[in-house]
Amino acid sequence: MQSIGSNSKIDWNDSTVLITGGTGSFGQKFVKQVLSRYNPKKLIVFSRDELKQYEMSQTVNDRCVRYFLGDVRDKDRLYRAFQDVDVVVHAAALKQVPAAEYNPFEFVKTNVIGAANVIDAAIDRGVKKVLALSTDKAANPVNLYGATKLCADKLFVTANAYAGSRETQFSIVRYGNVLGSRGSVIPLFLEMRKTGVLRLTDERMTRFWLTLDQGVDFVLSSIDWMEGGEIFVPKIASMRLIDLAEAIGPYCRYEYSGLRPGEKLHEVLVPRDESPWCIEFPDRYIIQPNQMWWKADRLIEKGGVKVDDGFRYRSDLNSQWLQVDDLTKLIFSDEKDMQETTK
Repeated sequence: MQSIGSNSKIDWNDSTVLITGGTGSFGQKFVKQVLSRYNPKKLIVFSRDELKQYEMSQTVNDRCVRYFLGDVRDKDRLYRAFQDVDVVVHAAALKQVPAAEYNPFEFVKTNVIGAANVIDAAIDRGVKKVLALSTDKAANPVNLYGATKLCADKLFVTANAYAGSRETQFSIVRYGNVLGSRGSVIPLFLEMRKTGVLRLTDERMTRFWLTLDQGVDFVLSSIDWMEGGEIFVPKIASMRLIDLAEAIGPYCRYEYSGLRPGEKLHEVLVPRDESPWCIEFPDRYIIQPNQMWWKADRLIEKGGVKVDDGFRYRSDLNSQWLQVDDLTKLIFSDEKDMQETTK
């Protein structure tokens, strides 16, 4: 995909890349994709779990890969890890909505303070580009997890001004639920179907959905596009929870428990309040920073189209939908890969 910020496009074959949360579902897929496409100087997997690093190293042992133990809560460790790094993908986060409601301080330490540590280390170590992974739950959040990610998003956008004369650029990718990730409901449903009963929250529920491969592709292209301050939102399909249940357990009985604490009936990727700064491209929306240092027309000059005032991109109002057959093919064609990345 052609970059809209071609002057700052990364030469992946001559760069050192680091991913925080690198042993997670996304991190493992990201590392494999980068290795299959490019030949980076170094590809650094930064995470806090030594067992997951060991297990990953048994299958991903390219000579350019480095496994670096550390926690984003530890700023000193980030300063050491970011030495001579060109690109940082920040995927480390605590993500489980119910756990956040019960352990709010832990989520603040990792998702907010950890984000601030990544920003400071990146600026001071001269990292060129930092792309942070966000979530649809950060848009008009109703739960603690979403609130911490919204706060982190604000930090990353404003970091472009905070960097001062330094050249570090910060941007964000915001997308929905990922097929095959450890936080996905699919592994849970696959276990439940063995009992003949699927426990659902609400049959009206809808969600945005994409595969790990789609997520990695979008992140890689957004790094090439970014100029600093943008929130990149992919145009992806929605699915109905009841259709997902039918795809996984067509002969199962359903039980309904109601929405869990902090859970939405529908998710939003571009809320109405952000529509004044949202620009549409064929495959994505880009939410511009509402900051004085941002040139307001730069994305229009690159071929983008301003969305209508009051526009919103919500999972139940989407034009793209995954039907039962689509979900069945996605789930069971990817089940082996999903088992590998969720164990």
